[in-house]
Amino acid sequence: MQSGRQNESPLYSIGTAARILGISVHTMRMYERSGLIVPYKSESRQRRYSDDDIERLRCVRSAINVDKISIQGIRTVLSLIPCWAIAHCGENDRQTCPAFTGHSEPCWALKRKGAFCENRDCRSCEVYLKYDNCKSIKERLKRMLPV
Repeated sequence: MQSGRQNESPLYSIGTAARILGISVHTMRMYERSGLIVPYKSESRQRRYSDDDIERLRCVRSAINVDKISIQGIRTVLSLIPCWAIAHCGENDRQTCPAFTGHSEPCWALKRKGAFCENRDCRSCEVYLKYDNCKSIKERLKRMLPV
């Protein structure tokens, strides 16, 4: 589902997205399995990527290659996004939610059986969409901190 922003349109096949980023299709799939990206999937289950996805993956690539952060390190940083506050889940929901109680994976990578957002599409979730690149993550986290 698209929110109407131009950069969210699923434009690129996995091969094209990999070429744009200068990486292999295998690496793209590894990022998906790791929960770092949630591609669109067509009715035929073909992965499609938007310009926002490309920017998200550039952020991931920079963290890995420039900042020397491991994939697990990136997953841990993303797991610290307070999704429960953004999605407005209740106190009871938080107590059983692995995104609230854990810190190893971003909320969109968790299996949320029985959780508040179990039936939500992570691809269109505001938590996933708001944290689509390095700059937005840093800026949003700055705003959460008291000065």
